Amino acid sequence: MASVQDLEEWMQDASSALSISLVSPTASGVKPIATFHPKFTYPIFGDDEKVFGYKDLKISLRFRANDMRPHLHTAYGKKLKPSPGVEEPTDVVGVLDEGHHLPKIAFAKGSDFENGSKQLGDNYTPPGKLHATIDGADGQYEVWRGNLDDAAVRQLNTRVQIFVPLFIEGGSYIGQDTESDAPDINISDADRWTLFFLYKTQPSDIQPEKKSYTFVGYSTVYRFFYFQPPTPPQSPKADWELPEGHIDLAELPCRTRLSQFIILPPFQGQGNGHLLYKTIFDYYHKHPQTHEFTVENPSEVFDDLRDICDLTFLKAMPEFRALRLDSSVTIPKSGPLPALILGADITEDVRKKAKIAPRQFARVLEMHLMSQLPLSVRPSLDLDAIVPEPTKADKHEERLWQLIVKQRLYKHNRELLAQIDQSERIEKLRETLTGVELEYARVLAAHERAMSHTKTSPRGGSNGKRKLDEAEPAEPSKKARVEDE
Repeated sequence: MASVQDLEEWMQDASSALSISLVSPTASGVKPIATFHPKFTYPIFGDDEKVFGYKDLKISLRFRANDMRPHLHTAYGKKLKPSPGVEEPTDVVGVLDEGHHLPKIAFAKGSDFENGSKQLGDNYTPPGKLHATIDGADGQYEVWRGNLDDAAVRQLNTRVQIFVPLFIEGGSYIGQDTESDAPDINISDADRWTLFFLYKTQPSDIQPEKKSYTFVGYSTVYRFFYFQPPTPPQSPKADWELPEGHIDLAELPCRTRLSQFIILPPFQGQGNGHLLYKTIFDYYHKHPQTHEFTVENPSEVFDDLRDICDLTFLKAMPEFRALRLDSSVTIPKSGPLPALILGADITEDVRKKAKIAPRQFARVLEMHLMSQLPLSVRPSLDLDAIVPEPTKADKHEERLWQLIVKQRLYKHNRELLAQIDQSERIEKLRETLTGVELEYARVLAAHERAMSHTKTSPRGGSNGKRKLDEAEPAEPSKKARVEDE
């Protein structure tokens, strides 16, 4: 029997072995655009992210850049012929096929992929409706919007969904039951899913009168029913009956949640994430049925993107900009705190108008208020900055701001904090406050850079969770996390 050491020689790193390519269709076949590797492979090949039984394994996954038709090809230098008692080499094609990671067309012959690319050329229009056209510094971009119950949208989602587990930690497919090992997909709620596809366009090399589309990234959005209690509460009349006829669910009030968000690696760091997020947020802010826009399980990098975009949006609202610390407040030694913000009575109205979830709105408001603190007490990442000596008034404003943040942290973590001693509770809040200060200082600096960049360029970019503080309000999970850029 082979030794463990001998068998380790047949273990290949899945992330290195799997290369993903975008290729452009041409009259003679396909032309490479970019090649990159996945960030994660454990959802497909197991926690150790290894493929067993090969040496010099190469898993090539090509995507036609316009319609994203995939093609899988595997090659290797040597394949293990196992002796009795040794497991068989990993069936790479079987794993990708049986796990529903790729559509059946991905396993067709390479010649079919090449010939189909010659025939398709630039005769392609994305599914759904053209939602927005944006002129960028490096070309023109288009955002296309469609519903998952549209067969063409569903086909494109099936082709690109493998990017979710490959680039979103813990990401899973729409309709996949994460509590089950079965790979079955259930999209009976397809009408609740809206997809936004981002493409870069340019005149076709083959037919100049046509456009050449290059897939840049996409996002999926799910619609939950938003319950609004009657005001004032009323009991139904004795003769009340359910309304007759068909009820259009699309007309019901909803909470809209961004579920998956991916910008492919070749297009990261170029402002494409900001472009796509802003396009989606603006659409749902104007959408009359949407009462609140949320994000599912955002990564730290996506949090930055979202914070910058939300801060930019809110700062454009005069009523938000008017919110500031009330420096005339006297902080009592005991008892409840008075309102610490000038205009505190309208903050909830501003939040509802912005349609931003309560926790996110509170965080962005705290960033806004922190940006107004005197330089002498404003948290900063610049350790070499020369700042003036804080006055008594400066320290008072600093304490007001810190109390606002501590109030939110305490409310959000009340159950956890109730389980520890008061002295430890105070220390835990202090530690978390320090972390929040540094996080906000970093985001505000990034926001300042983004605003500076926006003034000189038509476009601006970004892409991994928070601590004692942060989690979205619980809702039924729709099986996805968020990644960007």
